[in-house]
Amino acid sequence: MTKKPGQLRDGVRRIQPVFVHSARTAVVAVASYLTARLLRLPEAYWAPITTLVITQSSLGAALTVSWQRFVGTVLGAAVGAIVASHFGPQALAFGACVFILGLLCALAHLDRTAYRFGGVTLAIVLLVPRTAAPAWHIAFHRFAEVSIGIGVALVLAWLWPEREATPSG
Repeated sequence: MTKKPGQLRDGVRRIQPVFVHSARTAVVAVASYLTARLLRLPEAYWAPITTLVITQSSLGAALTVSWQRFVGTVLGAAVGAIVASHFGPQALAFGACVFILGLLCALAHLDRTAYRFGGVTLAIVLLVPRTAAPAWHIAFHRFAEVSIGIGVALVLAWLWPEREATPSG
């Protein structure tokens, strides 16, 4: 069966936004990873993971999720570093920290996005076994890797905004 010219144009119009979004996402993920590697961060893969989470269809949406991710990461890294320095990776201490982190996020008027990202950072800082570096170094590296991911995603959203879908007439 041969497609008519109108059907072909409709197919291209449907696939073009997917192509552009995929290209934007790939470019920003690689840029984020290379930036973290350039800065010699030990777990550079967290930068593109963050970028993939942050990449949104508009700058406004990216700013909102970025702020929540940033503040949650700061809180999770700080709580994780303090507790890891004094107690180490104990299950009871971890549970108490998750609870306290939830209260801190509520007191700071943050939403569950910040709490979720803070909890992930807390778990990484407190529970991932590391012997060479103090907890504060781990917390700082995690913060730096996430901050790079957020920054690169926001630069992309500003320099190469994704066009909103227009209704076909």
